[in-house]
Amino acid sequence: MRLLNILVIAALVVAASYVYKIKFDSTLQAERVAKLRGEIRKERDAIARLRAEWAKLETPGRIQSLAERHLALKPIQPTQFDNLDRLPERPPQIVAPQTSDPIGAMLAPSVPEATGSVPAQRVPR
Repeated sequence: MRLLNILVIAALVVAASYVYKIKFDSTLQAERVAKLRGEIRKERDAIARLRAEWAKLETPGRIQSLAERHLALKPIQPTQFDNLDRLPERPPQIVAPQTSDPIGAMLAPSVPEATGSVPAQRVPR
């Protein structure tokens, strides 16, 4: 009977220490969650502050005053506007041959560039 009591007491001590460990871990996790929530709140405040600053910087009145101060622009005349149906036709698109490198095809000129050199003279045979 005495051995059984000692085993029960040992099991209670092990169970109590396990419960204490779980409580300690959950407290650490709760502190971590609170810290992350604080960081998220700070980041949201920073985003709101940056959005407000962006809205202030992109106001049309501010841009207009900066343009008047720093650019030598002439006022728009009503004769500068026209209907879209009076636009000239779009030039024909030169189709590049299909390659495995689409970016290289965009960069490669479709017509060889003219240089300022004199063409080579052919020697008659």
